[in-house]
Amino acid sequence: MNPIPVQDSFPAGATDATRQILVDAHRPTLERAVKTLRTRVHWSPYPEDPGACGAEAEAAGERAFRALLDRPFPLEQPGRDGTVGPAPAEGGEISPYGFALGISYPHSDPDTLLACAEAAAADWRQAGALIRAAVCLEILARINARSAEFAHAAMHTSGHGPVMAFHAGAVHAQDRGLEAVAAAYTEQDRLPAQVLWSKPLASGEPCVMEKTFTPSGRGTALLIGNRIFPAWSGYAGLFASLATGNPIIVKPHPAAVLPLALTVAVARDVLAEAGFASDLVALAVEHPEEGLARRLAVRPEIRIVDFTGTTAFGRWLRDNARQAEVFTSTTAVNTVLIESTEHYAAMLDNLAFSLALYSGQLCTSPQNILIPRAGIRTDRGRKGYLEVVADLAAAVTRLLSRDAHACDVLGALCGPEAAESAERADAGAFGPVVLAGRAVLHPHHPRATVRTPTLVALDAARPEDRATLAHAHPGPVFFTVAVDSADDGVDLLLDTARIAGSLSAGAWTLSEDVEHAVAHACADAGVMLSLNMTGDWYLTQSAVYSDLHGTGANPASDHAFCDGAFVARRFRTVAVRRRV
Repeated sequence: MNPIPVQDSFPAGATDATRQILVDAHRPTLERAVKTLRTRVHWSPYPEDPGACGAEAEAAGERAFRALLDRPFPLEQPGRDGTVGPAPAEGGEISPYGFALGISYPHSDPDTLLACAEAAAADWRQAGALIRAAVCLEILARINARSAEFAHAAMHTSGHGPVMAFHAGAVHAQDRGLEAVAAAYTEQDRLPAQVLWSKPLASGEPCVMEKTFTPSGRGTALLIGNRIFPAWSGYAGLFASLATGNPIIVKPHPAAVLPLALTVAVARDVLAEAGFASDLVALAVEHPEEGLARRLAVRPEIRIVDFTGTTAFGRWLRDNARQAEVFTSTTAVNTVLIESTEHYAAMLDNLAFSLALYSGQLCTSPQNILIPRAGIRTDRGRKGYLEVVADLAAAVTRLLSRDAHACDVLGALCGPEAAESAERADAGAFGPVVLAGRAVLHPHHPRATVRTPTLVALDAARPEDRATLAHAHPGPVFFTVAVDSADDGVDLLLDTARIAGSLSAGAWTLSEDVEHAVAHACADAGVMLSLNMTGDWYLTQSAVYSDLHGTGANPASDHAFCDGAFVARRFRTVAVRRRV
């Protein structure tokens, strides 16, 4: 997927030709994505190996990122009435690795952004689903060409390690965007664009009508970005709304503006080159204490809202943004059950990496690890509860024994809440400490807050411990929990998902009865289940185009990335009948 030529290479007024170039260039990728969503096989047009970008790409991406620091962000859009940043007191970003980015962003009057978005919408809606999809794929292609730069932006706003930044901050986020475009195109293409309808009548003369079916967007969308995964969690809603004919206002998290600012800048360039109004996509940064997300979310012009973040604000949006279709993904408490395994060492290594990856800050990170108090069956004989806990602690310690490697796996804690939670756990606030976390000195960023996981032993028979398990605890804090039996563990997993909400669950078992029970519980609670994970695939991972992220069946999320319901609620189909 190569970018189209720059705007100057198109003859003046060649809008139709430009759009046809886009369709011809991106139709094969779109068709392959649509087919993959149907078959759910492995595929991606975006290589996830940073080395595939070329030897110079990483250095060029870092140079591009560094060139953005300590200066105004280059973005021209209407309604500018001030500046946000660069100083932290003025809303400027601070890298979790310990330095201020020094970037200032243009602040725009919300009334102007909304008016311009509405004015830009008509031509975009009339363009049709195929042209919209092609423009969206061109935006993604140009973002992909700058993946190394986007990875550095993710690393220094969200605290990802280098590999995770390249994946979640760049190529896997692009996969999510393409997945949303393909799903949106499929739903819009479900009805024929035109049909000749004929019905025999008693008079002998048939009634003949020409009927057209045109998808029409609901109205302006609002994306409220989060700090942990602004691109990965934001691109699905952004591109689903855009592909279904809606303009979009992007309101980034104040601490993670850069990834979405870069995205908006690329989108505005592509839209303009394709002959559409660039104001279809706009950035809405906020001054400290401005509360812009709340102000925008309840505006009558806003008809779609996408949000990933805290449970409290997700609930507020659902209660107050009643004029809009609201899509929220909020805090999750994820559980794993260990009942038996024939690969004991591999299970421990897989689980240890799942706990350590990004310091447990993933929305799919397991928090509660349930183990029968009588122990488990393994290929190394029966292991008691305390022995399993000790061996897991040893696996975590072994994985993170080298500081440089530990930093790459753990990343940096991206907010004070995570560090405070880890410190409380280490101090025994939640229960007996099995493995204390330790501070790790980053070799290149000594001011970064990097901590290894803390394991706390709890007992499901204690009401106060069960209360602790029912809440999400940010950062690298994990609970090894003694349960009376596998059945007790399944019941606890189900209750946690129903009450607190879960996005993923895991189980290791050799028993068909236990597997059936946990699978039934996850189906009942709407949680994706990973069974007997070993090797280099982890229950924290979600395979775009194949896995559905979230189900909408428990409090952690009211939708799934990216099923038909996620995109179909963003547009309506309008029919016109003409008597022939």
